[in-house]
Amino acid sequence: MLKIENLSHTYPNGTRALDSVNLEVPPGMFGLLGPNGAGKSTLMRTIATLQEPDQGTIQLGDLDVVRNKDEVRKTLGYLPQEFGFYPKVSAERLLDHFAVLEGITDRNARRAVVDTLLRQTNLATVRKEKLGSFSGGMRQRFGVAVALLANPKLIIVDEPTAGLDPAERVRFLNLLGALGEDSVVILSTHIVEDVSELCTRMAIIDDGEILLEAEPMQAIDELRGRIWRTVVNKADLADVERQHQVISTKLLGGRTVVHVYSDVLPGPTFQSVEPDLKDVYFSVMSRHHGAHKARQLLEEDS
Repeated sequence: MLKIENLSHTYPNGTRALDSVNLEVPPGMFGLLGPNGAGKSTLMRTIATLQEPDQGTIQLGDLDVVRNKDEVRKTLGYLPQEFGFYPKVSAERLLDHFAVLEGITDRNARRAVVDTLLRQTNLATVRKEKLGSFSGGMRQRFGVAVALLANPKLIIVDEPTAGLDPAERVRFLNLLGALGEDSVVILSTHIVEDVSELCTRMAIIDDGEILLEAEPMQAIDELRGRIWRTVVNKADLADVERQHQVISTKLLGGRTVVHVYSDVLPGPTFQSVEPDLKDVYFSVMSRHHGAHKARQLLEEDS
């Protein structure tokens, strides 16, 4: 269990990146969902002992993360949004090098660990290839292999599927799902589908605040009977926004599909729809920012 209490951080320029964050993260896959600039990466770096909070505590089991950074790092796997690699070195050789740095000095033991991790991350067949020839998804999987060298109890992955093509994304999500069976895995992302497909618990963060913490299916259940759909001409959208709590819009065949949050039928042209995690996300962001600003943020992330 990872427990975060009253965690805050303000950058020297006055930007308040974290504002009294409280979270309990159980073993398994935990999704941290929010738009770019929400505070996700700051929170991940703080948990990963890479920066100090201004106040608050982080507890990993019996370990005080803020006060015992060296001990935490022995049981931490961290895959940042961007990480450096040596393009002219093979995957096998570089992973072997990182294993030595991790303290696995026995050659036979190291060979076994490297072989196991390359197979686990589906890179065994390309072990002799240089990292510079790897696709984005392959590099991300190699990053996971490096993160797993410490046999970590806590794994942090920050925006791991951004920029991956659909096939690579599926392979990477399958890998993360398998890891979540044995460790606390925090998936930080602005992509709703990543959380929907993988995570048993989640939180939505924006402006450094936790806006929602829940089980995805429970959050979806609470919206049932409250999400309505209609199709309008673009010229009529402003009228709909004035009359109803619009949480999302998208173009379809030259017209605009509108999702509205309401406890009752909003009007004769509306139909009740089965909610999904996007509706949860949009409705939370809409209440926090107002509908127009929430959609602006989400369009920037799409």
